Amino acid sequence: MILPTKHIPQNEALIGVSATLLAHLSAPRTVSGLWESLRTEPNVGTFERFVLATNLLFLIGAIDIKDGLIVRTAP
Repeated sequence: MILPTKHIPQNEALIGVSATLLAHLSAPRTVSGLWESLRTEPNVGTFERFVLATNLLFLIGAIDIKDGLIVRTAP
């Protein structure tokens, strides 16, 4: 589910959803604001997948929360 497999394409795996999320996170945003911009993306699909992708990005240190906003961390 995190990585693509024979039956799960790259854009539908959580790593692909996370990449889409990072692409939309050019500036700090609220969770609801980020969700509103991503809810129509076909590979994101549901709010549950959105939350799993944000959790994955937080766990690997790609995003952080500052003053109630999701921000990208420096590479």
